[in-house]
Amino acid sequence: MEELYIGARTGKTTKTNRFHFEVEIFNTVVDMQLTEYRDRFSETSTQLLEYMGALSPCDSFAQFDKSKLLKLDEHFTSLKGISDLSRLMVSTGKHRSYPLVYNLLKLALILPVATASVERCFSKMKLLKTDLRNKIGDEFLNDALLCNVETEALAKVENEKVMERFQKMSARRGQI
Repeated sequence: MEELYIGARTGKTTKTNRFHFEVEIFNTVVDMQLTEYRDRFSETSTQLLEYMGALSPCDSFAQFDKSKLLKLDEHFTSLKGISDLSRLMVSTGKHRSYPLVYNLLKLALILPVATASVERCFSKMKLLKTDLRNKIGDEFLNDALLCNVETEALAKVENEKVMERFQKMSARRGQI
C-alpha cells in the first residue's frame, strides 16, 4: 500500500496506493452517496430523520436533544417533563405511531416507583425473616410479606368477611 500508485492512463504518480484508495476513492464514493441521499429525501424528510436521531438509544442516549424533539410537533413545545409528553402522546394518538418511544417514556415513569416498591418489600422481608424464623417456608413467607407490604389494602378488608371465608373452608368444631 505504501508503493507509488500506477494509474491506468497516467502511469506512475507521486501518490501512494494508500492515499489513492483512502482519499480519492473514498471521498468520491461518499460524495456519490450524499448526492443520492439529497436526491432521494426532501429537506423536510431529512430534518425529520435528524430530529428522530435525537431518540437514538446509542451511548445512553448521547444524541438526545430536547430542541430537536420539540421540532417534531408544535404541540410539544409547552411540555414541562416526560409525564406531560406521555399524556400528550396519548391524547394526540402519537403513542400508536411511536410505540417504542411511548414504551420508553412509560418505563422511565414507572421505574422509580417499581424500584421503591421492591426496596420496601426487601426491607419488610428482613424484618420478617430473622434468625429465629430462618426456616420459614416460601408460601408462608409470601403470605406474611403480602400482609406486611399491602397494609393499606388489608386494612380495607372487613374481619367478618375473613372469618366467614375461613369458616367455609372446612368444617370446624365451633364458630369463630
